[in-house]
Amino acid sequence: MNKSLNQRIPVLVAGALGKMGSEVIKAVSKSSDCELVGAIDNSPNKEGVDVGIELGIGELNVPVTSDFEGSLCSTSQSIRDSGPGFGAVLVDFTHPGVAYDHTRASIAYGVNPVIGTTGLNPLQLQELADFAEKASVGAAVIPNFSIGMVLLQQAAAAAANFYDHIELTESHHNQKVDAPSGTCIKTAELIEDLGKTFNHDLVKEHESLPSCRGGLRESGLRIHSKRLPGIVAQQEVLFGSSGETYLLSHNTIDRSAYMSGVLITIKKVRKLTSLVYGLEKIL
Repeated sequence: MNKSLNQRIPVLVAGALGKMGSEVIKAVSKSSDCELVGAIDNSPNKEGVDVGIELGIGELNVPVTSDFEGSLCSTSQSIRDSGPGFGAVLVDFTHPGVAYDHTRASIAYGVNPVIGTTGLNPLQLQELADFAEKASVGAAVIPNFSIGMVLLQQAAAAAANFYDHIELTESHHNQKVDAPSGTCIKTAELIEDLGKTFNHDLVKEHESLPSCRGGLRESGLRIHSKRLPGIVAQQEVLFGSSGETYLLSHNTIDRSAYMSGVLITIKKVRKLTSLVYGLEKIL
């Protein structure tokens, strides 16, 4: 495929029939900058069905397949002569148990991964970053694609300069596998970049119910996770000081809120030559 035929960005979506993947399919199919070339999903009895018809948005001539590596291989071969900055993009919203392998395989095939699946640990992120840099393949691991969440995280990091007592609470639907969320961990990491220790003990606490005070990080930050039906995603960062509290809050009421961030990342990841972690590195 030569460059003149590849002006639109070829996009594969893994987890295509899931809650987030289906939103990505819809956003990509509507985008004038993108072309949907693959829909990967392991849902039973969906092999070969047109993904657009399955999602109720009309025929897209893209069949659902469960063959993840085969999809990467065929797409990689079709764009292998396009040159730097003209490759395909994989958008992955699957499962924490396969996120590492999916990212590594995508890099190996020269397909730029955009990973929305959370659950990668720091060691895995570093290994993937090293691999992407050696391969000179742009990659993006994005715990949260909401621009509003990026603004909250930046505000939290700034406010942490002035507060020594901070607790974080994140709430998600009860089908989310990992806890705490990758978004909340990323928020904590941005706060911890200050190098401070938080929440110094004033009394010796005793938990009559284990972990009722939330998960304790080495920095002293505590994270509380809630899982309930009816919730998409919420996060609060609560700061406390003498005589006052300061609350930062973000509430996602529909998954379409993430799509502007997804499309921005798709357009920019091909210009990278290594891995970035967090939407703030893309914007």
